[in-house]
Amino acid sequence: MSLSPPSLNLDFFHDVVCGWCFSLSPRLHRLAEEFELHIRHRTFVLQNSPARMVEVFGSMAQAKATILDHWAACQEASEAPQRFNIEGMRSAPFDYPHGLPGALACQAAQSLAGQAGHWQMFDAIQAAHLSEARNVADPRVLRAIAQEAGFGTSAFWRLMEDPATLEAVQADQRLARRLRVSVVPTVIVRETGQRLVNGPLDSLRTQLLDNLRLVANELTS
Repeated sequence: MSLSPPSLNLDFFHDVVCGWCFSLSPRLHRLAEEFELHIRHRTFVLQNSPARMVEVFGSMAQAKATILDHWAACQEASEAPQRFNIEGMRSAPFDYPHGLPGALACQAAQSLAGQAGHWQMFDAIQAAHLSEARNVADPRVLRAIAQEAGFGTSAFWRLMEDPATLEAVQADQRLARRLRVSVVPTVIVRETGQRLVNGPLDSLRTQLLDNLRLVANELTS
């Protein structure tokens, strides 16, 4: 009797304002159709306030300039470079947004619709941010995005302001520190402890197959 292929549990640490996450998320969607993957989304906010951005980059103007240089590298490595609206964000009249409000929105969506809801909200915020050059740190913008994604309910807004939602974001941050996660995206295979190296779809597929072999060997040894 043949055994079915083992499943893998992945922890996906991400930030809504991260260009590399924007490229990885659709790759993981595709791979989840090919493999038995259980993906746990973890919010990992690199800068949680404008003050923190100034501390890291020196000024808000320098933050935008530096991060848009990162966008250019992400765009070059993307299968869909047209999704990166670099000039739109460069000319936008607002400072580069920090990721905490979007993380709260993702956790609120998770409370309502589980991991699928988290992923749906994450993708919606990322598209608004990186493709549409919208200010995803602005509560009014987030409200519109949530409405578009099907989360425009009073329950969602209560969760956005619920201290338990902030605690969920902070719990993911604490887990990241324990696992020594320092960059986004980080994807950890729980069964093996290995971290996937973000790259083209074929590379990620090969890495998953390697992890599946390790798990299968462990099960049969």
